Amino acid sequence: MARKRDDRFMWYEPTSPRKVDGGIKAISRRGSFGSTWWGKEWVRLLESSRIGGRLSRGKTYARKGQVTELASSPGKITAKVQGSAAGKYSVTLECKVLTDGQRKGLLSALEEQPFLVARLTERDLPKEMEEIFEGVGLPLFPAPEVDLKTDCSCPDWSNPCKHIAAVFYLVAEAFDSDPFFLLTLRGLRREDLFGLSSEERSQKVVLPPEPIPTDGEGFWGSADLPPIGESAPPSEFHGTLPRRLGPLPFWRASEPLIPFMEELYRSVGEGR
Repeated sequence: MARKRDDRFMWYEPTSPRKVDGGIKAISRRGSFGSTWWGKEWVRLLESSRIGGRLSRGKTYARKGQVTELASSPGKITAKVQGSAAGKYSVTLECKVLTDGQRKGLLSALEEQPFLVARLTERDLPKEMEEIFEGVGLPLFPAPEVDLKTDCSCPDWSNPCKHIAAVFYLVAEAFDSDPFFLLTLRGLRREDLFGLSSEERSQKVVLPPEPIPTDGEGFWGSADLPPIGESAPPSEFHGTLPRRLGPLPFWRASEPLIPFMEELYRSVGEGR
C-alpha cells in the first residue's frame, strides 16, 4: 500500500474505518457543517486548528456513522468512535462552566431582557448572548488551547485528530437543533431560566390561604369534582413534558421527536 504524507510531514499508512451498524450519522450529507451562526462558530473553533486532511476524514467519519456513543453534560462531551482498529476510541471534550456567581449575574442580566429568554425558548440564540457571557467573565464559545481541552485514546499524535473532528461536527448539528446544548455545555441549563420565571411568578402572585372546613359535609363537598361515571374533558395539550425537555441532541429518526411524542400522548389520552 502506498504511503502518504500529511501537512506536518508525518508519514502514516492510509486505512479505512471498520463498518458500524447503528452509528450516529450526520444529517449533513455534503458541504460544510453548521447551519446557524452558533453552529458555524463552533465548527470554526475546530477548523482554526489547521489539521489539514484530518478535517475531511473527520467529516467522512461523521457522515458514515463511525461515532457510536455521544453524551453531553455541563463542561464535558464524551464519545466513542470506531476507527480502523478493532476497539473503539474514547473522545473527550472539556471546557469551563459558569461559577455560581457568574450564573447569577447572567440570569440577572437576562431578567432585564425577557425578549432574549423568549427567543431562547424558541431555539434561537441571539447574538447578544455573546456579550452577556462576556459580561460575567466567561466567553460563550470556549477558546481552543485555553478553555477547550480535547483528548482521544487513538495513537495519532495530532490533537485534534479525525476522531475528535468527527465528534465536533456532530456536536455542531446538535447545537443547530437547539442552542441550549451549547448553553448547557457552558453551565447554563434550560431549568435555570424556567426556575427563574417560576420564582418571579410565585413572588408576584400570592394567594391567600383558604381554611379547611371543620365539618364533614363542608369538607367533602368543597371539592368541585365531576359526577361519578362522568369523564373529564380531554386535554387540548399533549406532550407538554417532552416539549419542556426539548429535542434530543442526536435524534436521527425520520420524524422529529416532539411531534412524535405529541401524537403518542394524544393516542394514549384517547385510549387508542
